Amino acid sequence: MTIPSRTSLNGTHVVVLGGSSGIGLATALAAKTMGAHITIVGRTLEKLRRAAAEIGGAETVVADMANRKSIEAVFAGISRVDHLVITAGGVHAGKLADSDPDKLLAEVNEHIAGSLYAVKAALTRMPPTGSIVLMGGQFSDRPSGNGTSVMALACRGIEALARSLALEFKPIRVNVISPGFVETPLYNVFGKEGRTSLLTHAANTLPVGRIGRPDEIADAVLFLLTNGYMNCEVLHIDGGGRFV
Repeated sequence: MTIPSRTSLNGTHVVVLGGSSGIGLATALAAKTMGAHITIVGRTLEKLRRAAAEIGGAETVVADMANRKSIEAVFAGISRVDHLVITAGGVHAGKLADSDPDKLLAEVNEHIAGSLYAVKAALTRMPPTGSIVLMGGQFSDRPSGNGTSVMALACRGIEALARSLALEFKPIRVNVISPGFVETPLYNVFGKEGRTSLLTHAANTLPVGRIGRPDEIADAVLFLLTNGYMNCEVLHIDGGGRFV
């Protein structure tokens, strides 16, 4: 049997949770150019419609990552999922001593519970050649004392989850992207000044001298989707941020 070194996305169905902006939108755009049929999932219908127009044609579904029934409804109307990409989930930064733990744990619920809901719902619709890409982050390897403890917990949990699921669901592949600071709307939660300060500091600190672009992370996602030998892996795209 001849096994291709690359898996074509042409004619496949790629479902992107969090596909209305940032890394998710960039991934959907890139997969579309490779011939994939795209479904993007997000919280806001208007944002999804704008994203679908930018992609040049995509199915849109409104859902809440933290709501199991909402996520199950997404896949109830889908017969086949070749590749599942989960980039959805917000940032809930804050020092534990000064914050409501329930609000901080909302990030864990969105990232880990939301990923579990989506993976379980998609699994029966995935062929053996299918793959799943989850989204972690550099706080897993490079935590700080500035209110990122729960973010680190969520990121590390995603990595452990992916490795376990890859063994449970074999031969379906499961991998993780661990991005560093990227120019996305994710940091808008810090306000205009806070966002600018955070990203400027990151750019000045990183060995590459800048923060990342969503399309650079999307390139890495597509590598994981199309390389049939990549499995149980955490791919770091952080400009060297783990080491400074």
